Amino acid sequence: MRRRLMSLVTLLDAELAYGLHPLLDRAAMTVQPGERIGLIGRNGTGKSSLLKVIAQQQPLDGGEVRRRDGLTVVLVEQESALPAAATLRESLAIRGEFDRIADDRRRWQAEVRLVEFLHRFGLDEQLDPSAASGGESKRAALALAFALEPQLLLLDEPTNHLDIDGITLLEDLLLKGPAAIVITHDRAFLDRVATRIVELDRGLLRSYPGNFAAYERRKAEQLAIEAIEHRHFDKFWEQEEAWIRRGVEARRTRNAGRVRRLEDLRRERAARRERLGSVKLTLDAGERSGKLVAELEGVSKRFGDRTIVADLSMRVMRGDRVGLVGPNGAGKSTLLKLILGDLAPDAGTVRLGTNVQVIYYDQMRAQLDPERSVADTVSPNSDWVEIGTERKHVVSYLGDFLFPPQRADSPVKMLSGGERNRLLLARLFARPANVLVLDEPTNDLDIDSLELLEATLQEYAGTVLLVSHDRAFLDNVVTQTLAAEGDGRWKEYVGGYSDWLSQRPRPKPAESGADGGHPGFPATAEIQNVPKRTPSPNVPRSTKLSYKESRELEQIPAQIEALEAEQRDLTERMSRGDYHRQGPDRIKADRQRGEEIERLLASAYERWEALDAKANAAR
Repeated sequence: MRRRLMSLVTLLDAELAYGLHPLLDRAAMTVQPGERIGLIGRNGTGKSSLLKVIAQQQPLDGGEVRRRDGLTVVLVEQESALPAAATLRESLAIRGEFDRIADDRRRWQAEVRLVEFLHRFGLDEQLDPSAASGGESKRAALALAFALEPQLLLLDEPTNHLDIDGITLLEDLLLKGPAAIVITHDRAFLDRVATRIVELDRGLLRSYPGNFAAYERRKAEQLAIEAIEHRHFDKFWEQEEAWIRRGVEARRTRNAGRVRRLEDLRRERAARRERLGSVKLTLDAGERSGKLVAELEGVSKRFGDRTIVADLSMRVMRGDRVGLVGPNGAGKSTLLKLILGDLAPDAGTVRLGTNVQVIYYDQMRAQLDPERSVADTVSPNSDWVEIGTERKHVVSYLGDFLFPPQRADSPVKMLSGGERNRLLLARLFARPANVLVLDEPTNDLDIDSLELLEATLQEYAGTVLLVSHDRAFLDNVVTQTLAAEGDGRWKEYVGGYSDWLSQRPRPKPAESGADGGHPGFPATAEIQNVPKRTPSPNVPRSTKLSYKESRELEQIPAQIEALEAEQRDLTERMSRGDYHRQGPDRIKADRQRGEEIERLLASAYERWEALDAKANAAR
């Protein structure tokens, strides 16, 4: 009898290449139930391809992928297209192939879960999918992924386009959810969620137990040991080279074995996997601005009936590093334009200081012409880039941003998202400026590039205005935080994200939701408009819900969620290869509890359906 695999997925000697570039080089990895793996590595190393291999969307060139029998996997890609449909809910039902669920009750349960997670992610199920923003599309894809209840969830850069509340909600769901592999550059996310870090580096997969902070400690220790080993090897190699070249007398005495050993050393040295270079960032602050960069007095701005800024007064001084935080749509980019004088306020005044030179990093990369070459984008009509007193050839300068020489003449449209971000940074940093405006600079940057950007900004002598949802980046860069507090109100706090978190007013109980949710995300007990079946004929349409029935209707979704979570845990335990060792009494008790949960779920769904139909009939 074939032995049942305990692991969910196992990669053995996996090989995958694009042309001559190996993405996986006899790589190996195992994914166990309950693991939350943070998959990290440089842009372009093949992380997304690895997820597609695990999701059976891409074959390997060599090696093997073993999966547990019946394993259910859901992949959420970086960019999530929504199928055409009248509503967001219908679009996601098409994408989730709900019509292929043969059992009516299971299909209805899936629709109920979908609506629940749409509401938890703050989405309107009736939204036209063609009008959804990037952030709404990402949240919709995540809502569907959790509604499908996979045993293994694969997430490719899930925090892109999410605000901080959305990221925190996703963390909460993953902590209670299935096994997961997550590609992300969000170090705070990895510190809270990951149980293991797997690094994809030049085709190899290296595993580090613990979160990202633990990985950084172990990685530093490993690199220090490697450096010592390399120095010892290089010294020995140089001694062997010196010996072999001593001259005629030495050549007479050398033996064939020692020559072969030297050849082996040369091959080993040539094959050694040297560490990839790092992005080199240099930023010229140009001439100093005046002590005052910008002053806002009583500034207000509205668009239609919506107030973006209400009576804001503040000063930005030379050397300040101001981080703007708030949910998507709060108006962070609009406030930046007001501070810089690019947008006139409806009320109040904005005064700019003297000698203010601004460079602007646009999250939409609108400053990049897709038809221009990489070199011409950085240094138009010139082969040289001047940064302060330093003059560099444009190809050498691009090399500082990890662009190989042959990439210099490539059109921008051929670059990946991460490469475009690096190119925009290269373009901006090639120009002197004393005010640097960064609108979501961390999207698509790998962790090494992020840390180097942080170090550069810490050394920058000018003023920084920063919009970011990357909590670690904010903590490591900004000196003060300007936070959106609703209804156009903005308040300034000293310090970074963690400092703001400790200083901000505590949310009121009504804002946080019955299940400990986050502002802007309705709790489970607040869900309405679940998919409806034909109401029971016994429900009187003219009768309103009593107070007791209203409370019961609010509480049923949480009860169902708890029962389904227990059912998942029970099924997982009973599916393990060593479950038979639990003994007949435990096995019998688990089987009885499983049958009882099924009865309780059926009863809860029927009661929810009846109360919901009654509530809608009375409206």
